[in-house]
Amino acid sequence: MDAVLKISRGGGKRDIRQKVWDYIEAENLANFPRPVHNRIPNFKGAHGACAKVSQLEVFGRTKEVKVDPDKPLEAARLVILQAGKTLLVPTPRLRTGLFNKIVPPQGASKADLHVCSTSQGVKEYSVPIGLDAKVEVDLVVVGSVAVSPKGYRIGKGEGYADMEYAMMVAMGAVKPSTTVVTVVHDCQVVDISEELIESHDLTVDYILTPTRVIKTDCTLSKPQGIIWAKLDADMLDKIPILKKLRELERKSGKDVSLKKSPEEGETGGGSRNHLTSDPSQQTEKARVTERGAAGQTPVTTIYLGNIPAGVRVSELKCALRERDAVPLRLSWQGAQRRAFLDYADRAEAGRALAALRNLALNGRSVNPELARSQSMIFGV
Repeated sequence: MDAVLKISRGGGKRDIRQKVWDYIEAENLANFPRPVHNRIPNFKGAHGACAKVSQLEVFGRTKEVKVDPDKPLEAARLVILQAGKTLLVPTPRLRTGLFNKIVPPQGASKADLHVCSTSQGVKEYSVPIGLDAKVEVDLVVVGSVAVSPKGYRIGKGEGYADMEYAMMVAMGAVKPSTTVVTVVHDCQVVDISEELIESHDLTVDYILTPTRVIKTDCTLSKPQGIIWAKLDADMLDKIPILKKLRELERKSGKDVSLKKSPEEGETGGGSRNHLTSDPSQQTEKARVTERGAAGQTPVTTIYLGNIPAGVRVSELKCALRERDAVPLRLSWQGAQRRAFLDYADRAEAGRALAALRNLALNGRSVNPELARSQSMIFGV
């Protein structure tokens, strides 16, 4: 069966996500919540696709199953509970741990199990599982934005499914025989270049759609553990359980060196230059002057304004990494809801501007622009 969506070669993960999201919206293929952008789409037909998980040969010998909390996987969680298997779900945002175990009430009815499979049930009927608990996950069910028939998967861009699997490897909770399944709409099955798949990306063994069960025979390895060199201190602050896992792996003799973050500076409220009402010109003029006075090599700066309240610098850094737009220096001014990104030269800044087009944080557009003083220097 040919792919519904044709993906042009050379497009990145972000382009593929956008194309899938746009198509699902345009064709009205999703249920609540809408729009599907920046989500794992809750596609129409998800219930039937999820039911196919019980048809897999591995299902009969499965005891413990980890299923992501995404809305389209609700029916998969119900199938697991109805079969009397142990259902594990990720701890929300991995803030306090890795797993929660769903514990239905004594003598649970079908209606009770249905509640347990929902987001409400995940909150009300789950108990945390410690890192020292003996967990052996036989089957993992994840959501996807796009997936290829070869098993190459693209999520919504936050990396949680990849990180969760790597953490399970570190805990000894999965083994090479663990089967990974994703559930998607037929239109989400697209051609994805192997070049886009990195060592930390989770691949899948089966794809379940409303019309098909696809065995991928994927030849790429799944994550072999946590790649500490790809993480920085901000990520450890964002996911505290990583600190515990890092210490355990350090004691076992593994190299747990972190990636060095771009140099980051933060300024307070300070006095404001009232000669101009343009914040991209105010602070940036002073910063360029300071660099020149210090004899530093000139850089080209991008201004990000209109950053939503509540966004953390770590979230911006994740977005920059996802779009391959990591700067030499990031100056975060959260109180003023803005940031400055320094790049080596104008060409690098231009590439970053293109990559950051349509950037959204917490669902709100953040429009990058060349800092005003840079615009004047370069005559643009």
